[in-house]
Amino acid sequence: MEGLYILIIFSGIICFFILSYFVPMGLWISAIASGVPVGLTDLIAMRLRGVVPREIINPAIMGHKGGIDLQLQSLESHYLAGGNVQRVVTALIMAQRAGIPLTFKQATAIDLAGRNVQEAVKMCVTPKVITTPEVTAVAKNGIQVKVIARITVKADITKLIGGATEETILARVGEGIVTTIGSASHKEILENPERISKTIQEKGLEAKTAYEILSIDIADVDIGSNIGAKLLIDQAEADMKIAQAKAAERRAMAEAREQEMRAAEQEMRAKLVEAEAFVPKSIAAALADGNLGILDYYTLKNINADTEMRKTFATMTDTPLPGKN
Repeated sequence: MEGLYILIIFSGIICFFILSYFVPMGLWISAIASGVPVGLTDLIAMRLRGVVPREIINPAIMGHKGGIDLQLQSLESHYLAGGNVQRVVTALIMAQRAGIPLTFKQATAIDLAGRNVQEAVKMCVTPKVITTPEVTAVAKNGIQVKVIARITVKADITKLIGGATEETILARVGEGIVTTIGSASHKEILENPERISKTIQEKGLEAKTAYEILSIDIADVDIGSNIGAKLLIDQAEADMKIAQAKAAERRAMAEAREQEMRAAEQEMRAKLVEAEAFVPKSIAAALADGNLGILDYYTLKNINADTEMRKTFATMTDTPLPGKN
């Protein structure tokens, strides 16, 4: 008998814990006391569908107290889809208090799209200031200009789905800064920095984005290096190197031609020496054959001697003789 009592008590404890798991009595009582219509069967059905009841009931209580009519089934569907029910309900209450037209369907769509719908509603109420990184551009006179801008934006709740994010705003503003600086001199930018923000705002950069640009303020303008002068110096150095290379090429070609001429001259001299070597043999053969007489031979020698003497006189300089001034 004692064993039976123990078994009954143990079974009762197990049943109590199982019932407490499927039917959170404290949560059910809180919901009933807050005026949220929920039955015990609803709580059991949530458990069976894998839904944590407090993730649905607590937001439903908060929404009911905030004057928003929410269906438990809709909250449960959003939970099963992977959304944040608490964040959606909080955003709806904030939007209602601020007078922002936001429906439950829009809020859940924004939440499932990966956006923080609560932060989006805050940005609709309180504008956000986005500071751009330092944007460097070159003015039309070649001077580098560095600009930092602050963009005041307000979220457009109707464009959060499919609208571009802050990165797009920063990219468009940076492009506008570069374009404006490039169309003016650095002195004009320093004298009137507002022309940058004015030009950017006229382009309507917030098109197809989730934000509305309220103002663009230039926070800092600084002058960098003279890019134009550097480019001219680099170009001059490049031209000088090209000229030096061409001059070296011409020198090499001249040296090659000179070497060719020397080689040709040496070849001609060799041929001349070779030809002169046959002269004595030819004279000897002519004397032996009787084609050349002894008088003709001496006459030829005299002519040769006279030619050598003339060459010597032609190469003589005007050097004064020794002992004469």
